[in-house]
Amino acid sequence: MNLLDYLRVIYRRGWIIVLAALITSGAAYAYSQTQTEVYRATQKVLHSPGRNDFGLTETMRVLLQSFVEYLYTDEIAAQVINDLELDMQPSELRSKTTITSDSTRLIIQISVDLEDGPLAAQIATTWGQKLVEWRAQENSQLRREDRINAQLLDTATYGLHRPNTKVNVLAGGILGLIIGGVIVFVLEILEANIIRQTDDIERIMGTSVLAAIPQTDRGR
Repeated sequence: MNLLDYLRVIYRRGWIIVLAALITSGAAYAYSQTQTEVYRATQKVLHSPGRNDFGLTETMRVLLQSFVEYLYTDEIAAQVINDLELDMQPSELRSKTTITSDSTRLIIQISVDLEDGPLAAQIATTWGQKLVEWRAQENSQLRREDRINAQLLDTATYGLHRPNTKVNVLAGGILGLIIGGVIVFVLEILEANIIRQTDDIERIMGTSVLAAIPQTDRGR
């Protein structure tokens, strides 16, 4: 098939692709509306060495992951629950929390996903404060030049995490285009040997049509 053939197919069956895209994107939108809204609050904790020393900075980059392991425990989760008087178990709170480290920027990021955005922000900030307090306690036993300091970056911010309606609708539309294209492709294969016009004869027989008998009215 050449480009003209493809254009002819799209012209004849393009409505199938459009309809499939509309159906799947509509279904994605409807599904998004049924989902419970979940907000994500994020608190960043910046770490800095007690002195401008390459060796201490590199050591701190390595230790960041161990700081994450310290934070992501039932013990710290229980402290956060007690401070905020939350009605949940440490394991449940941990399941809604993600803690990651960025060794390039020397940042630990605490993300909390809850249906209550302001509460999620409180939890993230309190959790970050636990890290700051722990580092202050550890630093009290070290010389000033050997300390690794931690501080909160602003206050925790939160925003709608899911459902992401725009992304879901876009993904549904793309899926619909693919499904519609497959349906059109299958239909073309099934009807490949059906002759409707002279172009079909030329394509199948590999020869040119010189003349055609016009259709007549049998009643005359």
